[in-house]
Amino acid sequence: MTELSEARRFEGMRRGLDALLNSMGRPVTFMEVCGTHTVSIFRSGLRSLLPEELRLLSGPGCPVCVTDQSEIDMALTLAEKDCIVLSYGDMLKVPGSSGSLLDLKSRGARVEVITSAIQSLEVARSRPDSQVVFLGVGFETTAPATAVTLKRALLHDLSNLSVLCLHKTIPPILRTLSSNPALSIDGFILPGNVTVVSGLEDYVFLTDELRKAAAVAGFEPEEILAALVDLSRQTETGRFRLSAYRMREVPRAGNPAARKILSEVFEPCDARWRGLGLIPASGYRIGKSYARFDALERFGLAPAPAREDGCRCGDVLSGLLTPPECELYGTACTPLTPVGPCMVSGEGTCGAWHRYHR
Repeated sequence: MTELSEARRFEGMRRGLDALLNSMGRPVTFMEVCGTHTVSIFRSGLRSLLPEELRLLSGPGCPVCVTDQSEIDMALTLAEKDCIVLSYGDMLKVPGSSGSLLDLKSRGARVEVITSAIQSLEVARSRPDSQVVFLGVGFETTAPATAVTLKRALLHDLSNLSVLCLHKTIPPILRTLSSNPALSIDGFILPGNVTVVSGLEDYVFLTDELRKAAAVAGFEPEEILAALVDLSRQTETGRFRLSAYRMREVPRAGNPAARKILSEVFEPCDARWRGLGLIPASGYRIGKSYARFDALERFGLAPAPAREDGCRCGDVLSGLLTPPECELYGTACTPLTPVGPCMVSGEGTCGAWHRYHR
């Protein structure tokens, strides 16, 4: 397809979206629930091309952003215990109640950045006299890698390695957001990368039970726009079904190997989401067979009430307000001096607004 034909196709979809919304005669509200979608929408300027009748919210799809402050505080405690704390890069900058992991690292704490969970095995093997803790953060896309790491740790009897498991799963938070009358969400753009692992079955409740429009989309602007057109059509007709607009096919049952290892290593649990509270069955905890590698058990950790810092990340993540409506945005809270994780992460809504929407 030539560049000109792609542009014509894009414009055709945009006009079709205008026509659908005009025929409905009422505004609609859709939410994207992936941080990569959020960044793509801002970077491409797609939001500025959408009709005024369409309100597009950015949801809790950034794993760094949804990590509760009490969980950050537990990671800080581990670093203060002289553990070697291994983490993905963005997590180091997220403030806890008393600073960040990056602050502790600057004062000599043994905090290191890794790019994959598997790397923690080599760190533990190379430093047998140290306790090594990996911060397991992310959704269904990163949790399988943590599960593989735990299986290998058991196989090689790495007694000095443990995981602070902070993994979360997307479907339960969508149920919570759908029930919030203040949001009145008509439909969701679902993350293609997550559904490739979990499959479509986990999201059928949105269309069949809650009567919400739902579409899986890739990260290209054309895929996102196509999903928005489909969501609008579902909303107009009242015929809700889970559709997919992604370059790669999304298997209805997901990735069987990934789902199998998740069920072998983890158990579902209630999880705390930043600013959103305790969401039932929305997290993973390490199962009994791998409990010896659970940092919560090994170090006697438990979430404690976090210090209030005025951050409105919870309201931003749930779509109750846009970043500029937060009193701290752009003043006390900037990419150089972040107060909350939504400004820290490369996929955070506040960071995206600050980079692309000023």
